[in-house]
Amino acid sequence: MLTIKCAKCSAKLMKYQKIGNGKVLRCFKDRIVKDYTIKKDNLVLCPHCLNVIGTDKGIFIKMNQGSFTYSGTKNC
Repeated sequence: MLTIKCAKCSAKLMKYQKIGNGKVLRCFKDRIVKDYTIKKDNLVLCPHCLNVIGTDKGIFIKMNQGSFTYSGTKNC
């Protein structure tokens, strides 16, 4: 389970169940356990500083690299 946080203000954005090794490029919506983000015009924003975290593409969120950090373990 990964905890994804904003790179600017360190606000908690979501709890995500990552499967497999590798970078977090997409967050599939069915694997998001808790979501604290704001959605506006297909953009996913930090609730505190309004930093753009990613773009909503339907079944997944395409994450902007460098706009978030994460901690936790990945399920391989």
